[in-house]
Amino acid sequence: MKPHPKWCGFFFIIFRKNYYQPVIMRSSYTKILRWILGLGLLVFGSNKLFPFMETPPLPPEAANFMTSLEATGYVLPAIGLLEVIIGLMILFNKWVPFALLLLVPITVNILMFHIFLDMPGIWPALVIAVLNVLLIQKYWKAYKPLFQDPV
Repeated sequence: MKPHPKWCGFFFIIFRKNYYQPVIMRSSYTKILRWILGLGLLVFGSNKLFPFMETPPLPPEAANFMTSLEATGYVLPAIGLLEVIIGLMILFNKWVPFALLLLVPITVNILMFHIFLDMPGIWPALVIAVLNVLLIQKYWKAYKPLFQDPV
């Protein structure tokens, strides 16, 4: 039996008609989050493939690290291609749970780069990480079978 909505008190304001589902789970909010994350990945991934934005000045350690990644000739283009593919999957709402899982290691590496080498530039990394976590939370039902015991 569901409790009466008044039971939630002032928290009822932040819940939608189905008061067990928070506002962040509304489909319009999910679409907005998907579009922000997808467009960000598309733009920054494209920039890794075809540089059209100037990179901000980096601390010496971070610049050395980025120079070594560029020197390999394949790491940054591969990451850029993955970001573009993931961004398109998220924008076109195709295989979004899979795309979000593909994005997790990239997000973790972006965060670690900024935590250890470029702390002042961490804000875009935090935005990507938060959007990724929120969308994974939205699609959590798709991940439940991964955590169940095999039959």
